[in-house]
Amino acid sequence: MPSPRRPRVLYVTDLAYPARGRRYCDEDILLTSRLRAHFDLALCHPRDAAALVDAFDAAVVRNSGPVLGYREAYDAFRERVTALGIPVYNQLTGRADMAGKQYLLDLTAQGRPVIPTVARAEDLHLLPEAAEYVVKPRLGADSMGLRVVPAGRVREELDGTDGELLVQPRVDFAHEISFYFVDHGFQYALYAPDPGRRWRLERYEPTAEDLAFARWFVEWNGIDHGIQRVDACRAPGGGLLLVELEDLNPYLSLDALDDEGRDAFVAALTRALRRLLDAPRPLPADRP
Repeated sequence: MPSPRRPRVLYVTDLAYPARGRRYCDEDILLTSRLRAHFDLALCHPRDAAALVDAFDAAVVRNSGPVLGYREAYDAFRERVTALGIPVYNQLTGRADMAGKQYLLDLTAQGRPVIPTVARAEDLHLLPEAAEYVVKPRLGADSMGLRVVPAGRVREELDGTDGELLVQPRVDFAHEISFYFVDHGFQYALYAPDPGRRWRLERYEPTAEDLAFARWFVEWNGIDHGIQRVDACRAPGGGLLLVELEDLNPYLSLDALDDEGRDAFVAALTRALRRLLDAPRPLPADRP
């Protein structure tokens, strides 16, 4: 009796992406080497994903670099999988970095614990006073276009940008902490004890308050299938403030975990992909 066909997964990544201080390719080589035990798996560059995805049961978007570098190809991929009803991991309905940085403005306006963010010169008075401010594109990623400017230059930085730039006070924080979730399950947390060395990470044991903080943003985002990384900083008062919610292709820093931690993460991801593949699929958009 023939064996049942194994699920076919298209793993979208840019193995050559030059991340600062990190080697994205090592992470994807590790993950794909382990996932091959459970799925028929092929890797492709994000520019090729729309042309190839038809032959697969699901697509996994991982370390594919900032979408700004291949916007048309990414939009074509989204349109194709939506038309065919092919499930994608991460689910494409994210409200956070997947859709740009508007969520930082929205959450600031709601009084949520995020680094205060505005996009218009007339709203600068809503920010805490600071000697320096961070200016970054609304659609930026991976620190692309990010600049630190003195307080006296912030207003001119926003002139004529029509809301395309965001401004935040430069926070004097103790350290940054990242919380990693697979679907809605917490996996691990890492932190950078030295604020000047963002990617020199160590394992962090979150308190109940820390986890409640991170979980709120994961629940708010409403993604059922996907990896999310909640990046926060420890403010001078001791509380956490959201820096960003990465819900498209978060780097996982698996090299900061021990073998047991990596095994646990791969097992959680494998279970999540099986759930995604077993879930009812919508009818393709181009069929009745």
